[in-house]
Amino acid sequence: MDAPLRMHALWFPDWPLRAVLGAAPPHPPTALVHGNTIVACTASARAQGVRVGQRRRLAQGRSPALRMLPHDPATEERAFLPVLRLIEEHAPGVHLLRPGLAALRSRGVSRYHGGEGEAASALLTLLAEAGYPEVRIGVADGAFTAELAARAAATGDRTWQVVPPGESQAFLSPLPVPVLGDDDLAGLLHRLGISTLGEFAALDVVAVRDRLGEQGARLHALARGADSRPLSPRPPDPELVREVEFESPLGQSDQIAFAVRQTADAVLLGLADASLVCTEVRIDLTDDDGGVSSRSWLHPTCFDASDLVDRVRWQLETLVERNPASAGAAGHDAADADAAHSFRGIVLVRIAPVAVDDAAHHQIGLFGSGTDERLHHAVSRVQTLLGHRGVVTAAVSGGRMLADRQVLTPWGERSVVERDAARPWPGALPGPLPAEVFSPLHPITVADAAGGPVEVDDRGELPAPPALIDGAEIVAWAGPWPLHEHRWDGERARSGHRFQLLDARQRAWLVFCADGQWWAEGRYR
Repeated sequence: MDAPLRMHALWFPDWPLRAVLGAAPPHPPTALVHGNTIVACTASARAQGVRVGQRRRLAQGRSPALRMLPHDPATEERAFLPVLRLIEEHAPGVHLLRPGLAALRSRGVSRYHGGEGEAASALLTLLAEAGYPEVRIGVADGAFTAELAARAAATGDRTWQVVPPGESQAFLSPLPVPVLGDDDLAGLLHRLGISTLGEFAALDVVAVRDRLGEQGARLHALARGADSRPLSPRPPDPELVREVEFESPLGQSDQIAFAVRQTADAVLLGLADASLVCTEVRIDLTDDDGGVSSRSWLHPTCFDASDLVDRVRWQLETLVERNPASAGAAGHDAADADAAHSFRGIVLVRIAPVAVDDAAHHQIGLFGSGTDERLHHAVSRVQTLLGHRGVVTAAVSGGRMLADRQVLTPWGERSVVERDAARPWPGALPGPLPAEVFSPLHPITVADAAGGPVEVDDRGELPAPPALIDGAEIVAWAGPWPLHEHRWDGERARSGHRFQLLDARQRAWLVFCADGQWWAEGRYR
């Protein structure tokens, strides 16, 4: 197996806060909130007991002076683009891993400056003079180990740290398993008594693959110090390149991002047909004057369609900031807010995979923990026939209504679950849950024995028991169970009562009654 690439990782601690506050640390106690949960906080807030993942009220109890701001990922992305341009001017080939974390191959910049440590010092000086003194740099075999080296430098009050070639496993060995970024794996290993990467790396490779599948084997390789990217990337097939040409120039980033979605899907489907995934991609944007903006993008694992669209949008944002005067040249009669995202008209977008890898090294099985390439091929082909949302995967979300507890995501995209199902949800229905969920709720008619309407009074009692559901006799029923949520929000407020009904045809229903109207929420099978 080829040795991993030597990489310089540039990590900007607390970047989400830096992007919002617009100044270098130290920052006053501040936290970013999403879904009533802390997603990022400053060092001064952490010193007072605030932690990522805490509920808003608990964080405010720990730090009464804590300033709360909404989390905005788009702001983080835009604020990081000037940093990338600055690095690229002095070290070409920088790759954005995520806002606040960039990486570049060590070979060229180290040769220029006379060594890996000297290159790190030069980059630190450059960024400090530009107003980013908080940056930390790690140098190691592969981007994964380099990022952890940068974080270790920050912990040890150093500005950079170099892990010598071949010593990644020794460096990673004492680190906790959660640094791999897989909560499910970390929980499983914790139950097995394995708490460090060294203990995980000591397990037999074949046993890990048999028990945890290819995804577990890849993380096991990372724990051993073997990065997932080979030294000589596998050259992609030229037929995997896709492009889209516009009849008239487009000058709005949202328009172009929407237009290239199918092209990104086509790239991913072409890769899937070849059992490949893309780890590095080059995007070329051609404007109406023939100018071309070209940039390579690196992904820490592998790209999906949404990632490709995001990279196109980020590259367009770079054009906006480089050519602020071109907003008026796009030929659009738009508001100033829209003009801020305008540029010279784009006539062609080309997406070209630069480095690819075997899909079996990256795919997580749809059912269970293993991989199944035949299933992946079949699902991809069905999605081609039915459209982007024709095939979806389901994830469990938090919520009280059944429809709120499922998140359906198009095949190939990452599920975004905004409500944590593990948190308490008073009023949520305990298991077993209905096999069929109606979304939106299905209107039904529930009547008493005389055929009159059944309503729940202010005390939560029934003047007459339910006897008919859509004309079918009810042979057993249970309830009512009150459900009240979002009382403070006039648009989202919901208040009513739930029942379980069994009709004469042995169909069990979960129904919801609100303001005298009955709705079928789900059906048991």
